[in-house]
Amino acid sequence: MSVEFDIRPLPEDATAADRASWEAYVPARQRELVEHCFRELHLSKSVELSIAVVDEDEMSELHVQWMDLPGPTDVLSFPMDELRAGTAQEPTEGVLGDIVLCPPVAARQAAEAGHSTEDEFALLTVHGILHLLGHDHAEDDERTTMFALQRQLLSGFLGRQAPAETIR
Repeated sequence: MSVEFDIRPLPEDATAADRASWEAYVPARQRELVEHCFRELHLSKSVELSIAVVDEDEMSELHVQWMDLPGPTDVLSFPMDELRAGTAQEPTEGVLGDIVLCPPVAARQAAEAGHSTEDEFALLTVHGILHLLGHDHAEDDERTTMFALQRQLLSGFLGRQAPAETIR
């Protein structure tokens, strides 16, 4: 498994809350989560994934550029090879794509939902991986399928009930 992390530096004028949200992002833990998802979804060890961690200004720019929506968001996913989950007999190979996370938005969502920022990062990472694999939640049936798989992956990784979904 090839996971590349691109953790952008905090702006010099970052607040204490922003700094705390960045500190809650632990790449080693995220790598363990990605490895778990790859195993469960039967993705080959050769599959490539990039995760960027950006501030609200950069996330806002990306959100407008790619989604034509104002303001920062929690997670964006950019698929590359349009991969789908594989099987134990035939694991999927290729380039999965890029996930972009925004710690300050994640921290606010976690506080509103009543769980830790670390749990929110896990939720957003799994959510991003599922989007990269073609899942969506625009329609009710898609939402049901995607969120059930998301809860299953998170519960399996965390060893407890998955955190409440913060993604609408």
